[in-house]
Amino acid sequence: MKRRTILTGLAVLLVGAAVGFAADMNMGTWKLNEGKSRLVSGGVKNTTVVYEAVGDMVKITVDGIDAAGKPLHHEWTGKYDGNDYPVTGDPTSDTRSYKTAGERALTFNAKKGGKVVTTGRVVLSADGKSRSVNVTATDSTGKKIHTIAVYDKQ
Repeated sequence: MKRRTILTGLAVLLVGAAVGFAADMNMGTWKLNEGKSRLVSGGVKNTTVVYEAVGDMVKITVDGIDAAGKPLHHEWTGKYDGNDYPVTGDPTSDTRSYKTAGERALTFNAKKGGKVVTTGRVVLSADGKSRSVNVTATDSTGKKIHTIAVYDKQ
């Protein structure tokens, strides 16, 4: 019985460590690699994304250029638990939720007025030096837009 308890505890610890490792791999500053990305012409361009720990939460700060060519800046602080947390500075969304989706991936949803307007998946490379962000969004005219942004870790 004692052996089973120890093995179960060890298994839980290892799974927790793997999830923690995946979350830690996101931490830091990421710069957009336009040459490897497939972005919509005239669309939003998130040029720098910063992930940082804030207590037991993660803060994601995004800087870039909006569709009109003006600077954009928005922030999200929350957990990778699938719950909605407020976004500040983003006119296209009020809340965002993230959750882990395997060892090196996150999925997310952005909502405006309670309605999902953007979905995406962030996938880290095996070496942790780059990541791709696959996004499907609805523009102001109701048209679906799909982009793939590739970022390099700084």
